[in-house]
Amino acid sequence: MTFRTTSFPSPGRSPQPRRRDERGVAFPSPLVMLSVLAVAMASITFIATRDQAPTERRVDTATIASAEQSPSVEPEPAPTETEAPKPKPRVKRGEVYVEVYNNSGIKGLAAATAARATGVGWSVVGEDNWQGLIPTSTVYFPPRLKAAGKQLALDLGIKRTAPAVGVMKRDRLTVILTADAPR
Repeated sequence: MTFRTTSFPSPGRSPQPRRRDERGVAFPSPLVMLSVLAVAMASITFIATRDQAPTERRVDTATIASAEQSPSVEPEPAPTETEAPKPKPRVKRGEVYVEVYNNSGIKGLAAATAARATGVGWSVVGEDNWQGLIPTSTVYFPPRLKAAGKQLALDLGIKRTAPAVGVMKRDRLTVILTADAPR
């Protein structure tokens, strides 16, 4: 009987590294080459056009028309336009939602103020207590309801209005009452 022995590398030895004698270059695929070319072209275009001023300009037709006319002998009187003052947008109180919050120690202040607001036509949809520091009674409004916020402040006798902040809803007015709130 003959036994074959297979030689395994010893645990302390590393196998002999193979010597490579083939040399060559691996070319990238056509997709990679096209991608590199596209990035290079985009970079060149960006650098070439980044500091150019816009070529558009405004043409005023009144200036062109007046340049073509011959000067008149008599000066024409300047037209006096009296602009009618723009009417203030009317606030439809019943179409604006209002939430009233109590930030004072006065029990029932939010409910009483909500009742007053409802009495003059505002659509009060909620009342609760407010946690936080508010310096004075304030009507908070989202940008599109600024006029309504000012009108609500007048209706309730509140002197301060401010844009809505933080967790306040952007589709309604938020009234936060402090100890100085009118009763």
